[in-house]
Amino acid sequence: MSDNGDRSFITRLNERFASIAGWSYDYRWIVILLALGILWGSLVLAARAPIDNSYESYFDTADPAYRAYEQYRDDFGSDEVSYILYDAPDSEHGAWNLEVMRQIDSLTAAIEDEAPFVYSVKSLVNVELIEGVPDGIEIADLTDDFPATQAELLAVRERVLSKPQIVGGLASADGSHGALTIKMDRSSTDPPEDIQLDPEKGNELENLYPQATDSKIEQILARPEYQGIRFFHAGDVPLNSVYNRLILVEGSYLDRLTSLVIGLLLLLAFRSITGTLAPIAVVQLCVLMCAGFIGLLGWKLDMSFGSIPTLLTAIGIAHSVHILSEFRGRFAELGDRREALVRTVYLVGAPCLMTSLTTAVGFASLSFVPIKSIAHQGVYAAFGVMAAFLMSFTLLMALLSMGRREMTAISGVLAFGLAFTVLAADGAAIAAGGGIAVGTAVAGLTYAFEHRRRSELGKGGQATRRVLLAIAEFDLRHRKAILASFFVVFVLCGLGIRQIVVDSNWLDDFSSEVPLKGITERVDRVMGGSTNIIYLFDSGEPDGIKNPAVLREMERIHEIAGKHEPFVRKAYSLVDILKDLNQAFHGGDPAYYELPETRALVAQYLLLYEMSGGEDAEEFVSSDYQRASVELRLALHPTSKTAELVEAIDAELTAKPLETSEVSLTGIGALWIILLDYIVSSQIQGFLLAFVVIAVMMIAIFRSLGTGLISMIPNIAPSALALGVMGWAGIWLDYSKISIAAVAIGIAVDDTIHLVSRYRHEFTLCGDYAEALRRAIQDVGRALLITSAALISGFLVLTASALDSQATYGILLATTIVTALIADFLLMPALVLTFHPFGPEKPRPEGREPA
Repeated sequence: MSDNGDRSFITRLNERFASIAGWSYDYRWIVILLALGILWGSLVLAARAPIDNSYESYFDTADPAYRAYEQYRDDFGSDEVSYILYDAPDSEHGAWNLEVMRQIDSLTAAIEDEAPFVYSVKSLVNVELIEGVPDGIEIADLTDDFPATQAELLAVRERVLSKPQIVGGLASADGSHGALTIKMDRSSTDPPEDIQLDPEKGNELENLYPQATDSKIEQILARPEYQGIRFFHAGDVPLNSVYNRLILVEGSYLDRLTSLVIGLLLLLAFRSITGTLAPIAVVQLCVLMCAGFIGLLGWKLDMSFGSIPTLLTAIGIAHSVHILSEFRGRFAELGDRREALVRTVYLVGAPCLMTSLTTAVGFASLSFVPIKSIAHQGVYAAFGVMAAFLMSFTLLMALLSMGRREMTAISGVLAFGLAFTVLAADGAAIAAGGGIAVGTAVAGLTYAFEHRRRSELGKGGQATRRVLLAIAEFDLRHRKAILASFFVVFVLCGLGIRQIVVDSNWLDDFSSEVPLKGITERVDRVMGGSTNIIYLFDSGEPDGIKNPAVLREMERIHEIAGKHEPFVRKAYSLVDILKDLNQAFHGGDPAYYELPETRALVAQYLLLYEMSGGEDAEEFVSSDYQRASVELRLALHPTSKTAELVEAIDAELTAKPLETSEVSLTGIGALWIILLDYIVSSQIQGFLLAFVVIAVMMIAIFRSLGTGLISMIPNIAPSALALGVMGWAGIWLDYSKISIAAVAIGIAVDDTIHLVSRYRHEFTLCGDYAEALRRAIQDVGRALLITSAALISGFLVLTASALDSQATYGILLATTIVTALIADFLLMPALVLTFHPFGPEKPRPEGREPA
């Protein structure tokens, strides 16, 4: 398309935006009332979105591994547990002190009776002890005949420590520690109405499983009657609870901290209370709109939402910076507020739309990845970006249109309306909306008392302009050296990318400031295992599990797992119970701790077991005895360690295939292995999709293949550097960093659009690449510096998170913004000066040096 056609298109687009600015000025009260309505509606919708950190939030329910997981849950119920390790260092016999055992007896009953959503509690006082008697077997526990003396208890200890299925799970081999295993009858993936403790309290976080269960267990453990015992509470319930609480608390806290940091930066840059608080109020409204959008779609606030408030606040403020930078100068020049707003939006409207679209594309590219929470994040983050654009060109216009007297009136309306919406909301909406409501009301109140001088409205200071001009002159003198330097950087980044390791460890998400991290590590060192993999055996027919050949195939998993201690902390299955039964029928002779030889004997043992009151087998075999599970409890290590274990088991099963049963791998650890495959494909797919779509958009935006492609080169640098740094620094590519490349290119391209648009505009006026660069970089350079500083500051706020994964993500994103700014100020001009994508220069006066 011709330049005339291009200018006509841009002109029409600019005129549309200018008319929107004029309308927002003329009907500012309507805009403000609509914004209040959107705020109230968003709060209500956000309150419907429950907090969820369950594994379901990561996986497509159609995935075979997840279907196997669901089959396991259908047969055996929830696999979520609380695991309480304890010792009594001041007691002579430690965990086997008689008074300590009495306390554990009381504790077991208290948790089983009082803690909500608990299915069963197993401890040393109620664990099944199978003993042979003349007419069969007897199954008893300590509660049936509690020892009266310390000597009797020590005799019981010898019996317990001779039981392989108990040692390493409920008792340490040296007798120093004991444990309680608390199985749940709920799962984090259950519908909200099924995990509410009190229906009248709705979806308040502490009213939901697992938080309600975790809180009650902690309250019970803190009771004075259990003094003298040290408890270490770990497992799925406390880990999920801490994560869910961090998502709720940190999302609001980090968002407010981001607003504060960026607000101070804006105040320093613009020296205007209005220019500081009005943009923050606008973007905070957009954060809540994003949460409301999640509630509207029926989705959940999962781990992926944790960084979104900070990201949207940092990203959304960029529009306001460009608007304020132009508005200050126009208002100083014209003295007419409405005309200044119209002319400002005429100039920056189209570039801001383009930057919003490219950033939204960067996020939206994630919607195609197989990790469900990341795919959802791509959708609602893209919505939040576009909401920020819409509000910046309507609500911000309305706020900037107000004079001091008008703002005195509106401040009262804002304060009343926002207070009402906060009181009308609950749960997550209060936490997220409270900061928004207060921030917006303060913005209005402060505006009413603001005093500005027109001299403060000029664009930048002379010092800033001199620095920007010096950058332009540097580009003109050293463009070849700049191109060579960036080539070296790209090569080094490429070498770093080749060294990236795809891995994850959920425990590493927590910083050392979170006590639960140290507790979990201690529990894993002593016994237990904080995660699992499960091999689900299907015999193909009812009662098929009673076939000794099937049981021996299950036993092979135990044997292979035993080679991988201490990573494999414990193995559980029906095999243990049958071996114990066989030993009991042979007078307790350890030589008979083996599987029965015939199907009839297996059936006889299981019948006597059930008749004697045995119940533990129900946890490992389906009611029709067609399917059975072998659960391997693992210490929380990198997922690659679990993958190595699975590969070792697969290799042995391949060398000697199963003949009488089929086996499928499931369990939490297995799902994390699947997640690693997701991460690799998603990183490549997300980045390529974002790059291609944004490249096409850039070509369309500039109506030039050359300009579009050249403008993309600087925007590869941030993503390349982020991934290269990860490779060289040994930072894993995990689920928390999967979006880094796609998001980086989506954000980084924003400044490029503003600078290239202005560069080309100035070139059409002067026809000289060197002069156009000087004009463009002085005109928009200050805004680019401010927006980059805001983004960097906002992303670095994530380093205050109690989640190390969030902190690392923030550092990497901040690094990409620094790289993007350097590339825009150096690499992009060097490319334009070398390839002349805007067309030939106009004839220069005689004696003038060419660019």
